[in-house]
Amino acid sequence: MSLFTRTAAWASDEHRMFADMVNRFYDDELTPHIERWVDQGVVDRDFWHKAGEAGIMGGAVPEEHGGVGGDMGFDSVAIYEQTRTGDCGWGYGIQSIVTHYITAFGTDEQKARWLPGLVSGEIVGAIAMTEPSTGSDLQAVRTTAEKDGNQYRINGSKIFITNGQTADLVITVAKTDKGAGSKGVSLIVVEPDKAEGFSRGKNLKKLGMKANDTSELFYENVKVPLTNLLGHEEGQGFYQLMKQLPWERLLIAIQALGAIDFALEQTVQYVQDRKAFGQRVMDFQNTRFKLAECKTKAEVLRSFVNDGIAGLIDGTLDAPTASMAKYYGTEIQNEIMHECLQLFGGYGFMMEYPIARLYADARVQMIYGGTNEIMKELIARSMDV
Repeated sequence: MSLFTRTAAWASDEHRMFADMVNRFYDDELTPHIERWVDQGVVDRDFWHKAGEAGIMGGAVPEEHGGVGGDMGFDSVAIYEQTRTGDCGWGYGIQSIVTHYITAFGTDEQKARWLPGLVSGEIVGAIAMTEPSTGSDLQAVRTTAEKDGNQYRINGSKIFITNGQTADLVITVAKTDKGAGSKGVSLIVVEPDKAEGFSRGKNLKKLGMKANDTSELFYENVKVPLTNLLGHEEGQGFYQLMKQLPWERLLIAIQALGAIDFALEQTVQYVQDRKAFGQRVMDFQNTRFKLAECKTKAEVLRSFVNDGIAGLIDGTLDAPTASMAKYYGTEIQNEIMHECLQLFGGYGFMMEYPIARLYADARVQMIYGGTNEIMKELIARSMDV
């Protein structure tokens, strides 16, 4: 199966060749290590370097900053092919998000300083939004960044931060003006190795996505230069977040589609090989009907995702549509994982079978990036005109 539909006008020959290259790279360098990374709770740092050398992370980054200079279709391909292998442990999705915050809003100096390392894998990125008492309501963040001479002094904490254990660069959502509501939010880049007072909590134990390091982060009078403010002026953070969230939400839908395709492939193979009552499980009408339902839902999602990628590339993807993709894609992902696991019977409950891991990994997709309830609210607001 493939990300592309037959009518995906955005997909060029270059995108298809890139997909073939990425797939081969994942087969050689990612798939053999998935179970080990799950056990150790983090992806090997060496893999980031190999992905950088292979050109996986630079497809949509300007050439002058170490990338290829292509469009967001290249990031979409890299993300789809990852989950198509059955992996969601490597935090490239967050790396892509961080990269494009800097590409979109960074100063020339910031782009030259950080983008080449993000492309090469020398720098691992994270974005710190969520706080212990603040989830989807980003206007209510309590982390503060106060000017102190030629520096910001940051205080607060963040939780559930993907790439939290390994990140070399953390885009931190903070209040630079506590009395200005959303207009007081800014994005400030913290480089942990250079930031005294910055610390990481332990690698959090999760229901799924166990190879993906996730941490609580603590800021205790962390001082960073004023030049680490993302962009040219304070108070632009909420605007920057809103402009980039459509990519984050479409990205989650792309991940959902890749995982669905892998799960269906695994399930079809299993029911073709497994026998019960003297016949293949595939030959039972219930099995065939369930798989037909799952396949149809997957193809509807594929068309929607391709339409979203086309909109992302030409600049027409809006927040409500991205919210629909995230909401619908992750709901369908969880439905299909449920049906596929059921077809495995008791073996589906065993972690030796990838479907069990896929089932657990899918659950958070309806939560992060904005809960699906928030997605519905955003969609409904777009209808109430």
